Amino acid sequence: MRWISGLLIVALLLPLVSACAPPQGATIVSASSSREPEPDAGDAEIASVAAAVNGFGLDLYRALATERDGNLFFSPYSIALALTMTYAGARGQTAEEMAAVLGLALPDEQVHPAMNALDLALHAGEDLDLDSYEPPIFRSANALWGQDGLGFEEEFLETLAANYGAGMRVTDFAETEEARLAINAWVEEQTEDRIKDLIKPGVLSALTRLVLTNAVYFKAQWQNPFSESATEDGVFHQGNGTNVTVPMMRQTESLGYYGEDGLQVVELPYAGQSHSMLILLPEGGQLADLAAGLDEARLQELVSRLERQSVALTMPRFEYEAEFELGEMLAEMGMPTAFGEGADFTGMTTETGLFISEVVHKAWVAVDEKGTEAAAATAVIMVGSAMPMEPVEMTVDRPFLFAIRHRTTGALLFVGQVVELE
Repeated sequence: MRWISGLLIVALLLPLVSACAPPQGATIVSASSSREPEPDAGDAEIASVAAAVNGFGLDLYRALATERDGNLFFSPYSIALALTMTYAGARGQTAEEMAAVLGLALPDEQVHPAMNALDLALHAGEDLDLDSYEPPIFRSANALWGQDGLGFEEEFLETLAANYGAGMRVTDFAETEEARLAINAWVEEQTEDRIKDLIKPGVLSALTRLVLTNAVYFKAQWQNPFSESATEDGVFHQGNGTNVTVPMMRQTESLGYYGEDGLQVVELPYAGQSHSMLILLPEGGQLADLAAGLDEARLQELVSRLERQSVALTMPRFEYEAEFELGEMLAEMGMPTAFGEGADFTGMTTETGLFISEVVHKAWVAVDEKGTEAAAATAVIMVGSAMPMEPVEMTVDRPFLFAIRHRTTGALLFVGQVVELE
């Protein structure tokens, strides 16, 4: 696959894009539309795009888990949102393939308002009055960085402004390093400095024509925090067959739980209960089998089987970062046309042919006794041309999968697996 810098799409999520100052050398040129605060999308449309995010995210998880034996962490929402913004400018076979891979089942005119409505729904927990708890934080922001002098289609700009709050920042990519540092600084600011150096040296060039930026930041306290005094060293059985001693958190609480032969599932709510973490713990050595069979239908089946039960939970503290180059994998998943000179992104601009060169994603997560903090950014680079009972025991001492989800819509914000610990 050719590596030529061109269009970069990064996913960064914060509530108000207009509050972010443009970088030095970039002038904001807004489309005539501002972001629509009450998009024309009902519950059915929101459920459709949330299911699309989940289906795409789990397809991508299976593909990544097949290629990698170690830890994984990424944001299905961030990657799907970045690619859906890109989809707004795709036409013909390019658009058809992207829609199929992203699982978009709505007519084109409904997709972007529905994504806008989903994004607004994800922020609902921030308005909760939780007394002694801080409300969960989920922030989102989007922006476009376009080459000075290149004519972009008004419909494309209007769609992204109205549904993603993404205004155009006119940039001269001939000043490559200045542009790279400015965009990276914006990404770092929106992710509380958790995602650094997203765009590596050499990725942008004078051939870069458009950069769409998007990222996600999440922080929340547990509804039932773990007591730090209960944390003790314990053994974690790593995927490579070795054992490592790590701090293991412990609590016994009434939690959503489901168990079947070879699998335990528990749901840990965050303060306010608008978000939660799902932990899927297979029998030792069966993580690959779990990954292979996990799709949206299977996930929803497991969630539907959760019942309140007293759970004596033991699990590790962990913190790690992961980054991926996803372009080749996405092409293999069914959207190859977007990655070649036959791509049709004339919905963005007709002045030069654009195609995707690479999709880069970076994510970070930290889980401790108090709660969870996570962030992610995505770059799509394009070029021209119950009752009390005896607690069930669940000890997370071997490779496991986890997901952070928005409980109202069911949307998967982050997905990961822990195979090794330091």
